Amino acid sequence: MPIPSPDAAERIRPAATAPELIRNFCIIAHIDHGKSTLADRMLQITGAVEERDMRDQYLDRMDIERERGITIKSQAVRMGWQVGDTPYALNMIDTPGHVDFSYEVSRSLAACEGAVLLVDAAQGIEAQTLANLYMALDSDLDIIPVLNKIDLPAAQPEKYAEEVAHLIGSDPADILHVSGKTGEGVAELLDVIVQRVKPPQGNASGPARALIFDSVYDSYRGVVTYVRVVDGQLSPRERILMVSTRTAHELLDIGVIDPEPTSTDGLGVGEVGFLMTGVKDVRQSRVGDTVTSQVKGATEPLAGYRDPKPMVFSGLYPIDGTDYPALRDALDKLKLNDAALSYEPETSAALGFGFRCGFLGLLHLEIIRERLEREFGLDLISTAPNVVYEVTMEDRTVVTVTNPSEYPDGKVEEVREPVVRATILAPSEYIGSIMELCQGRRGTLHGMDYLSPERVEMHYTLPLAEIVYDFFDQLKSRTRGYASLDYEPKGEVAAELVKVDILLQGEQVDAFSAIVHKDKAYSYGVTIVNKLRKLIPRQQFEVPIQAAIGTRVIARENIRALRKDVLAKCYGGDITRKRKLLERQKEGKKRMKMVGRVEVPQEAFIAALQTSEDGAK
Repeated sequence: MPIPSPDAAERIRPAATAPELIRNFCIIAHIDHGKSTLADRMLQITGAVEERDMRDQYLDRMDIERERGITIKSQAVRMGWQVGDTPYALNMIDTPGHVDFSYEVSRSLAACEGAVLLVDAAQGIEAQTLANLYMALDSDLDIIPVLNKIDLPAAQPEKYAEEVAHLIGSDPADILHVSGKTGEGVAELLDVIVQRVKPPQGNASGPARALIFDSVYDSYRGVVTYVRVVDGQLSPRERILMVSTRTAHELLDIGVIDPEPTSTDGLGVGEVGFLMTGVKDVRQSRVGDTVTSQVKGATEPLAGYRDPKPMVFSGLYPIDGTDYPALRDALDKLKLNDAALSYEPETSAALGFGFRCGFLGLLHLEIIRERLEREFGLDLISTAPNVVYEVTMEDRTVVTVTNPSEYPDGKVEEVREPVVRATILAPSEYIGSIMELCQGRRGTLHGMDYLSPERVEMHYTLPLAEIVYDFFDQLKSRTRGYASLDYEPKGEVAAELVKVDILLQGEQVDAFSAIVHKDKAYSYGVTIVNKLRKLIPRQQFEVPIQAAIGTRVIARENIRALRKDVLAKCYGGDITRKRKLLERQKEGKKRMKMVGRVEVPQEAFIAALQTSEDGAK
């Protein structure tokens, strides 16, 4: 089907709209199933974007998103669509597909009444498809199942339509077939959204209540807040109140994203738009807060969002210590845009001042670090990622450990580590390889379900520490890229874990310490001491590098001393003269070793703490 040109006909621009003419929906899918491409076609067909302004991945605003071809931030946009003689306003939110950004998806679902469940017609249902579907069902949304990429030669729409219908309990004939690339079936999908998605409900005459689902920081206009109005109406120049912080501001600008910010005369029930107050303090606009009018405003806040629980922790330190205040400001501004990021100040004897940051996964860590470096011009070191442990001492005191340096001394009764319930979808021929990988990572199988004779869904309980490094990478390589993974936290269990310390000339270097399983402690110790032996330059004296568990050394390497040839000036004469010079040199080296300190160069820290970036992709 040819894509109609918006230049050929007048653009349908939604005016201030009655709630029954509004449809709020989001697009949910596994990563790389064509959400952004379908959103592009919708923008084109509805005329929301002029033909000359159109570009691929229109709603992906960040360079990182465009380079990697993934969506990181949810983006809201308003489109006009006419069914018969009735013009409707469609508020669409394009959501991320990667498991690390599921919090973005949960916030988008809370602002919608319907969800387009997108499935690749060449790949079928994958792990994150299921996770997003269950989240949408929990939010009581109207689900519209759609098969995308039907134009591909490898597409099998009939086969996967049955799979999707079996999953949601519908008829395969009800599954829509579209192509985000060519535009085929997209106009019909927009008609179905109008028919099947219920209009927003709310009290138009009551006090104003709007839910903040996202915020960004603009260096010129301050904090820009994105809201979904639930009750009442918000108007320009009125005084608004943030319910949780009790701070009041004047509403300088209000409008919709169409797809660029467009000012309007206000926002009513069910509408999605932006608010600008000119506030520069990023802490005054929290995601999940309720906005109301200062005069005769609502006293009861809206139900916010579940606070995201960090899964992976890593230290972020500026290479130049004077950048510490800049890093703090950058994290404040990024937290506004990414509510799943958590951080607190910490110091390291080796790395100086920095922040202990909590992330939802390894890709989340990598994206945050890259955004800090690109958007704020910072040079950073990130320490090896680790998870949160609960250590119970013999006197029954419990210590929460987010950093190996916090691991308590003394007799430990029990160490508990977080575990996750993992769902793996793969072709059934790879069951053996997947089982071997999961058993090697201390996994426990809880059952298998066959979605079809060729595809299997496997359920495992795995320690989170075993999957944050390269588990996903290994899973992809063993299944030739066909497997998909999704996981959710399932509490803590006791495990045999030990802390491995790295000692340089008998002094502990906190940045290299790690908490690992007892069976893997030796290999970790050997790897790190070998790495450091190559990275640390030779000193005037011999430097031992040791890996130790408590007081027991499990691995050791020596950096040989630099030696000056003190015998060069000796020619002829008695051997005692040479021995005397060598003994004097030996004494000098001994004294030097007592007072000398080993300086670990910054490059050695960066190289030794380098995390595997491939494991996150």
